[in-house]
Amino acid sequence: MGGIASRGQLRWSFARWAAVAVPLVLLIGFGSGRSAPTGDDNAWYMALAKPALNPPNWAFPVAWTIIYICMGLAVAAVLNARGAGGRWPGVALFALTVVLLAAWTPVFFGAQWIGAGLGVILAILLAGIVTTVLFARVRKPAAWLMVPLLVWVTFAAGLNWRIGQLNPDAERVAPGARTSQML
Repeated sequence: MGGIASRGQLRWSFARWAAVAVPLVLLIGFGSGRSAPTGDDNAWYMALAKPALNPPNWAFPVAWTIIYICMGLAVAAVLNARGAGGRWPGVALFALTVVLLAAWTPVFFGAQWIGAGLGVILAILLAGIVTTVLFARVRKPAAWLMVPLLVWVTFAAGLNWRIGQLNPDAERVAPGARTSQML
């Protein structure tokens, strides 16, 4: 069967990519979130002074679920753009962004390294920006689907930075609380 695909075939192709990409991104995010106790489950974090703009703990999983769904749809749109120039560099940077996202929770909550957490989150922001630019060259809607990540990560970087400022002795808060947990 040669020739150009119909709109219906293109929609089904996107749906297949999305059916793989969205759950995969959600699974990686969930795995990262389970790699160390977070929020109310983390005595060290609960003992830290937090900025006034710190959202309630329930907001984080809600925001990240929405962001991960958008990210999965974005990469599915780019993967579905067969023959588009720049598709694979965008996908590679997307993968790096996801790896960095998965690293932040064990660094910040597990190892309790606020400064290193800030470094990771700034790397996430940089990788996310470059990914978004590369996605825009392939599919503009894919780039727009990355915007929630960029907004939230910018906000989260500010929180991470401010928590570091408010807690210069954070490594001594709740001694012995460093932990990692298996899924």
